Amino acid sequence: MTEILAGRLSQPAGRAPGIRGRYGWLRNTGVMIALAVLALILTAALAPQLMTTADPDAVAPAEAFQSPSAAHFFGTDESGRDVYTRVVFGAGNSLLIGTAATTVGLGLALVLGLLGGLGSRLGDFVSTRIVEVMFALPGLLLALVFIAIAGPGVVTSTVAVGLSTAPGYARIIRSQLRSVRNASYVEAATVLSHSRARIVWQHILPGALSPIFVLGTLGVGQAIVWASSLGFLGLGVAPPAAEWGAMLSSGRTYIDVAWWLTVFPGLAIVATAASFTVLGRALNARTRQEARG
Repeated sequence: MTEILAGRLSQPAGRAPGIRGRYGWLRNTGVMIALAVLALILTAALAPQLMTTADPDAVAPAEAFQSPSAAHFFGTDESGRDVYTRVVFGAGNSLLIGTAATTVGLGLALVLGLLGGLGSRLGDFVSTRIVEVMFALPGLLLALVFIAIAGPGVVTSTVAVGLSTAPGYARIIRSQLRSVRNASYVEAATVLSHSRARIVWQHILPGALSPIFVLGTLGVGQAIVWASSLGFLGLGVAPPAAEWGAMLSSGRTYIDVAWWLTVFPGLAIVATAASFTVLGRALNARTRQEARG
């Protein structure tokens, strides 16, 4: 795939796909549903007051464990707090951690990938060994090790999730760089005596790093799931702040009498992660289609 991506500069002119060809993938039903879900999640994260005017931390013991109704769409929890309101406000924390963790992971992966794909033999050796060491531990276990060293909290959870996703990104970026570095148009630039810096910045990096946006879109969904897992373990956002993983953890005690305490936060996690995955795969398919001309 990378050779095809790298060869896009040699495509004949006058084959622009047009508006329908360029944006036709948006008409896919799955993509439209994913975009609609993500629009709701972004609205909840950026402007939760548009979706609810209640206080997510307001306690009303007399209204504890009320099932879903017109007054409380998702029911109430053990303290009488409105679950719908907490799910809405929890979107901000979950999406922020997922996005920030993906940024951290991609940033570290870029450093390791560039060191391995464009660096010297020593740089390649060092980056490869670092990635192999990070791959030696499962992602969530690596995150737990980091939290055990640095302590729990939002920042450490974000960095921990970013560290756990970085090795996979680094391996992909390194592979892309090596493939594009050997492409015919890079060899042509070398024959024309272009400087190494010009070849890297104008030819290698644009071709090798084009899938970064796709990786990031796919990675946010995965990072949200992992961040929710850490929140479920009590290592994320401190209570009583609303966060989907923490809501799952607190609701599991009452799952036999109040199923809504776990079902609705769980659905929010699944819907968000699935929507990012669907959108990322659609972008990846579109990138492949454009590369084929």
